[in-house]
Amino acid sequence: MHEGQSTQGQPPLGLFRLTWPIFFEFLLFMLMGTADTLMLSGVSDDAVSAVGVVNQYIFICILIMEVISNGASVVVAQYIGARRAQEAARITALSITLNFLLGIVVSAGLLLFGNAILTHMNLQGQVLAHAQTYMGLAGGFLFLQALINVFSSMLRTYGFTKQSMYVSLGMNVIHVLCNYLLIFGHFGFPRMEVAGAAISTGLSRAIALVVFVWMLYQVMEVRMALRDYMTFSKEYIRKILKVGIPSAVEQVTYHVCQTVFLYYVTFVGTAALASRQYALAISQYVFLFSLAIGIGTSIIVGRLVGARRAGDAYRQVLQSLKWSVLITIAVDVIAIAFRKPLVGMFTENADIIRLTSQVMVLSLVLETGRAFNLVLVNALRAAGDATFTVYMGFLSMACLSLSLGYLFVFKLNMGLPGVWLAIAADEWTRGIVFWVRWRSRAWEKKSLVSPVEQEQPAPVAVGA
Repeated sequence: MHEGQSTQGQPPLGLFRLTWPIFFEFLLFMLMGTADTLMLSGVSDDAVSAVGVVNQYIFICILIMEVISNGASVVVAQYIGARRAQEAARITALSITLNFLLGIVVSAGLLLFGNAILTHMNLQGQVLAHAQTYMGLAGGFLFLQALINVFSSMLRTYGFTKQSMYVSLGMNVIHVLCNYLLIFGHFGFPRMEVAGAAISTGLSRAIALVVFVWMLYQVMEVRMALRDYMTFSKEYIRKILKVGIPSAVEQVTYHVCQTVFLYYVTFVGTAALASRQYALAISQYVFLFSLAIGIGTSIIVGRLVGARRAGDAYRQVLQSLKWSVLITIAVDVIAIAFRKPLVGMFTENADIIRLTSQVMVLSLVLETGRAFNLVLVNALRAAGDATFTVYMGFLSMACLSLSLGYLFVFKLNMGLPGVWLAIAADEWTRGIVFWVRWRSRAWEKKSLVSPVEQEQPAPVAVGA
């Protein structure tokens, strides 16, 4: 692994140095959601169901709020690579303001229309009451997550992935502790149940946000000035949205397609529905490695493209791809080898264990394709070639995989394995097309920092 040079106090950008903290940060984020579910299960099944329904909407809102942070992270990385630290700071400040405003709008929308949304979901009785309570509190404070998104994203973009992970760890500890105190009413606190879970989430996010703000100011080469937060540059906004909007559209397309696949599975039976849920719960820990490598690679690629070092960026992505596929195969083979004990942690139903085990074997095909896809789509976005990925994503996900899923499930009666094969076809199609696109080097013309703007490119470490 090359450690390379760093720029004025910034850490070297070796792939694994960036990637392992990203992996653990995302793992902690997953565990934070699991903590709510496990602790609320001690209240009632109605409480778990209510929070699950609300979190579906909150997750979609978080995707919307990532438009700014995803776009800004690519733009800032390219400006840092081009040694334009002052402009990188201005774009960072602008992205914080934009995400704050977007977060306020989203929170206000959930407060104003949350009850109407939940009523139309055919919720009744105690489930509806719990859902309305959780929506009012968790939705109202969702703007805190909007700010956390952009601060953590910027901290990673500046190369400080380990520090971002530490804040996430602290946020999880506070969250679980507050859950224990507020959900169940220990140590003299009132027993607040669902409301306690929502307040705990908001409080832990607020504390984490304060630490993120302090930490980002500590690591920036040039710090943000107050006027930077209130200077709305059309050029910077255009560049942020050029990457951010296609990224969000692609994410939304993916989740809409997954919802359609869920609809397909409802026709197969209740065992298939449960098996799908358990298989997804296990698979998220398999592709987490590829996701972390993809994001780490995007930080390096953004810097290299900004520094006009396209050759180094090209080679870095091919090396990252190799690691992503090898690690995914190794982890997936282990998961497949222990598939029955793993599924047995969730259920004792023999039919569900058998069906989940079947699709876990097929996941070796699916996850290797996803390993290709996650690295290459992040690399193309980081190079400024985000529009191509969204067009290709729509063709492959909405047109190819949904059609194949319908064929496999309803015409060939393949059931849940048919859904897994349809999703695998999409992952491999996009992975191969993006690989061809990367090899063509068409992305070299998509840089967000024009040659005229270049001044003394920053040294950037390349390698594992």
